[in-house]
Amino acid sequence: MAPLLEVRGLTASVGGTEILSGVDLVVSPGEVHAVMGPNGSGKSTLAHVLAGRPGPEVTAGTVTLDGEDLFAMAPHERARAGLFLGLQHPIEVPGVTTEAALSHAGVPLAGLPERVRSIASAVGLGVDLLDRPLNVDLSGGERKRNEVVQLCVLRPRLAVLDEIDSGLDVDALASVSATLAAAVAEWDLGILAITHFGRLLRLLVPTRVHVLAHGRVVADGDATLVDVLERDGYAAFL
Repeated sequence: MAPLLEVRGLTASVGGTEILSGVDLVVSPGEVHAVMGPNGSGKSTLAHVLAGRPGPEVTAGTVTLDGEDLFAMAPHERARAGLFLGLQHPIEVPGVTTEAALSHAGVPLAGLPERVRSIASAVGLGVDLLDRPLNVDLSGGERKRNEVVQLCVLRPRLAVLDEIDSGLDVDALASVSATLAAAVAEWDLGILAITHFGRLLRLLVPTRVHVLAHGRVVADGDATLVDVLERDGYAAFL
């Protein structure tokens, strides 16, 4: 199967300091890849580089999405091509509801309210919160569930999820994980999940686990690597 995401030798700096130092990884359609590592290892920078967020400067390497040069695309073109970024700290957008944001992203209005409410119910997000401006006065966990609602309506090719599990209680984690697993099965969604904890990965079982340290992938393995990291920590990889 042709790769969905292919990252080769990715090097990037922030403010003149190198954060990513030759990252390599490949994600195929329908695969879940976890990126774990200590604080400051470059996990969020990797997510931001892939999405084209301002700040990091790419100094070497290549990234393709469905065989197309990701760095030749503006951020909105990457989104149109099927890349979704779930932010670690989803921002408030006053004056714009979730449905309005999705409509502006090109989702047809026909049936949109019903789809949004159905998915919101599946992830345990109160449908009354959907009438508010996007993420305004929502808790951290509610914002993360709202990210998953948007993901499932947009149906991207690749979801880069930066700590999607932070702020979720046990029940919310279970419903979010089940919804993401269903998306993988339904439309071959590829997931790159950045996380600190194995609790997400016991429910959303990863195809591969990558350990990021000092800006590069220093180890990878199957889902059993999560147990090793939770038992022994990162010392052996630093």
